[in-house]
Amino acid sequence: MQNIAIQVQDDYVQDFMKYVNNHSENITISKDTNLEFDPYFYDRKRELQQIRDDIKNEKSTLISFDDFEDKTNNLEKELEVKYAN
Repeated sequence: MQNIAIQVQDDYVQDFMKYVNNHSENITISKDTNLEFDPYFYDRKRELQQIRDDIKNEKSTLISFDDFEDKTNNLEKELEVKYAN
């Protein structure tokens, strides 16, 4: 069995449900709790998986928070010097 997501126009829901009921031996409807809490759950999941894959394949790297903070502070100081009046 395959899972798919279907978007149905509000004014067509009842007709769609009639169709499903007429073909209920082949169709099962269930609510996806992930989408109830976060309508973008699967988009975010895909993005996170891509980030994880990029890190594993060394296309991207992670740095520690301390390194990030140091680099950000240095950039801020450079910008203050460059744009100080």
